[in-house]
Amino acid sequence: MDRDYWLRQTAAAPLFPELEWSRPENRMQAGRLLIAGGNQYGFAAPAEAYAAATKAGIGSARVLLPDALQKTVGRVLENGEFAPSTPSGSFSQKALDEFLAQAHWASAVLLAGDLGRNSETAILLEKFLGKYPAAVTLTKDAVDYATSAPHTILNRTDTLLVLSLSQLQRMATAARSAVPVQFSMDMLRLTEWLHNFTLEHAPHIIVKHQGTFFVAVNGRVSTTKLEEEMPIWRVHIAAHAVVWWLQNPSRVFEALTTSIASSI
Repeated sequence: MDRDYWLRQTAAAPLFPELEWSRPENRMQAGRLLIAGGNQYGFAAPAEAYAAATKAGIGSARVLLPDALQKTVGRVLENGEFAPSTPSGSFSQKALDEFLAQAHWASAVLLAGDLGRNSETAILLEKFLGKYPAAVTLTKDAVDYATSAPHTILNRTDTLLVLSLSQLQRMATAARSAVPVQFSMDMLRLTEWLHNFTLEHAPHIIVKHQGTFFVAVNGRVSTTKLEEEMPIWRVHIAAHAVVWWLQNPSRVFEALTTSIASSI
């Protein structure tokens, strides 16, 4: 069977080296990123995302946290902004205006996770994803919110999901995929599944399985074999991916594929 939609690369031999050569040299042209996440009991994910995006070459970045964290991190977090929180310390529905205002400043948004489990936060994210027209990347428990309301995500363009295989299983179930995602899938079967899924549904996908990163965009799939295992990877990979994407908006597949080679 002809699988010309499937491309393979290594960190030492990226598929699209010209993207590295053409990266913006001026910070003013390197994009603006809004990173949102955290709850009263943790903000490691947005903090990690900020550090990774800075390393990846973002022009400027802001971090949006629930205001329940303001006394804790307000004086130590660089470029921190705050939005209304629930009594339990997660983002509340009242945070929508601040989300949209901060997102309007940005070229792209990364929902980095550590959001906590809260019904108000779920409503907030659903409304935000429906109202914000530009690129959004979701990872960690932000993806869990998406799988619980799949209609918000499955038809939304300019959306990237950086997710574990178990989260991909839940997304497949929510999308009523005819073929289930299984941990026993080999590289070929998962590549075919991602090819078909991203032809049918709008979101782009980055997932890791059996020591390999898979990038899927509009039916095209790239795979990058890891030389060393990365047990903790989603926030790091998501931050690099969104930076490359917003710097190469007309070449999404190439940008996301290159982001993997540049970050492992």
